[in-house]
Amino acid sequence: MSATLSPTMGATPTKRVMSVKARWGRIGVYGFLTITALFFLLPLYVMLVTSFKELEEIRLSSIFALPQNFTLDAWKVAWSSACTGLDCSGLQVGFWNSVRILIPSVVISVLFGAINGYALSFWKIKGANLLFACFCLGHSSLSGVYLPVDSRLRRYRNLWNAYGCCGFTRYLRHAIMTLLFRNYYSTLPMELFNAARIDGAGFFKVFFTIMLPMSVPIIIVAVIMQVTNIWNDFLIGLVFAGNDNLPMTVQLNNIVNTTTGERAYNVNMAATILTSLVPLIIYVASGRWFVRGIASGAVKG
Repeated sequence: MSATLSPTMGATPTKRVMSVKARWGRIGVYGFLTITALFFLLPLYVMLVTSFKELEEIRLSSIFALPQNFTLDAWKVAWSSACTGLDCSGLQVGFWNSVRILIPSVVISVLFGAINGYALSFWKIKGANLLFACFCLGHSSLSGVYLPVDSRLRRYRNLWNAYGCCGFTRYLRHAIMTLLFRNYYSTLPMELFNAARIDGAGFFKVFFTIMLPMSVPIIIVAVIMQVTNIWNDFLIGLVFAGNDNLPMTVQLNNIVNTTTGERAYNVNMAATILTSLVPLIIYVASGRWFVRGIASGAVKG
C-alpha cells in the first residue's frame, strides 16, 4: 500500500524576504538611535578624557584628544583633597553625608508611598480619581513654597541636620510615590484582598504578607526614581542639611566655584563624574528591572 504525500510535506521552508522599504526603515531607525546615543555620550567622553589629563595637556590639546600621559591624580585630588571653600577634604565628606540623607529618605518615602497607594487603590467612591489628582497636584506644588517657610523656622537650629533633610525630602517625594503605587495596586485583582480578609487578615497583614511581596517590580522603579532624585538634589540639601551635613552635590558646586589661581578642569571633571557615579551604577545594574516595573504598572487588568 503506497502512502500519498501532501504537497507541503518535505518541502524546504522558505525564508521570509524583507522588503526594500522595511530594510531601509530599519537602517534609518538604527542610524537615528546610534546618532542619539553618540550625542548624549559625547559630554561623558569629554569629561572622562579631561579628568585623565594633566593641566598642561588640557591647555595645549583638543578636548576630544585622548590623554597622552594617563594619570589618576585629578581623581585622587577630587576625592580627598579638593577645596570646598575653607575646607580641603574633597568629596569624601559629602559622599557620606549624601548616604546618610539618601538611605532613610528612600526607605521612608517608598514605604509610606506604598501604604498610601495601597489604601487609596480601594477608594472607589464617585469622583475618586479627580480628588486623587487634586491631592497629588497640591502635594507636589509644596516643593515650590518651602523657602519662605525656611525663613520662619531658621531659629530652630536643631532641625537643620541630615535627618531634618531626610524628613523634608521624604515629604516632598510623597505624592509621586503614592501615585506610582496606587496605579500599580489598582491593576491587582480584588479577589486577593477579599480572600485574605475572609481568612481573618487585617489591613496591614494583607499589605505586608500579600501586597508587598507582589510589588517587587514597582518597588525597584520607586527606588531608582528616589535614588536619582534625592542624590542629585541640590537646593534641599543646601537649605535644610546644615553646614556640617552638606551633600555631595553641594560639595561639587563648592569645588567648581572655589578657584585659587589656575582653574583645575581635570579635578572638576573628575569630581562631577564621582558625584554622578551612584545613579549611573544603579541605572546600569537595574535598567531591565526599571523597564519591567514600568510596563507592569502600565497594564490595566
